[in-house]
Amino acid sequence: MIIAIDGPAASGKGTLARKLAEHFDLPHLDTGLSYRGVAYALLEDGAPLDDPALAKAAANAIDLVALDRDLLSAHEVGEAASKIAVMSEVRRILVEKQRAFAGNKRGAILDGRDIGTVVCPEADVKLYVTASAEARAARRFLEAGEKGSGATRAQILEDIVRRDERDTGRADSPLRPAEDAHLLDTSEMSIEQAFEAALGIIEDVSRAS
Repeated sequence: MIIAIDGPAASGKGTLARKLAEHFDLPHLDTGLSYRGVAYALLEDGAPLDDPALAKAAANAIDLVALDRDLLSAHEVGEAASKIAVMSEVRRILVEKQRAFAGNKRGAILDGRDIGTVVCPEADVKLYVTASAEARAARRFLEAGEKGSGATRAQILEDIVRRDERDTGRADSPLRPAEDAHLLDTSEMSIEQAFEAALGIIEDVSRAS
């Protein structure tokens, strides 16, 4: 079984994907970390973020199984990753690696921004997890406070709106729900409520097939 979960930043898709992966005992890949991994490698080398050749080389070297979520979760890495993600050659390399991850015999759960539309268009279940920009900013603000970040809620909201525009407006693999995706708005949901709703969708799809 392959489950594709897409959605904008801070919609809850990553937490939901991890909970579903644990529930179904399936490998999980946060595809956003692959772009963050490329960005982190360039930042560590002091390399420019707008050099396609260097970004392509870093993408080829990425091991998706060895990505460190804690290391790659820094705000500046996320900002750099959103710039890397617009490079078509980098996307092509990483999509091939993501498809290989999904192609293992057990199946997998992948979350990102183009899983149901580009990476795994034949996924058994496609979820598009969304929430209002204000709700997503509130979540990120709480996370930032827990991590000791000094970012204000207004700054985080501005960042989220900017990333949404960048993700939905890019020419290559823009963020959008697949035509057969099941929409899940988590604006007013706890993670447990979102998990139960997602389980219900997956069970309904499984029964129908």
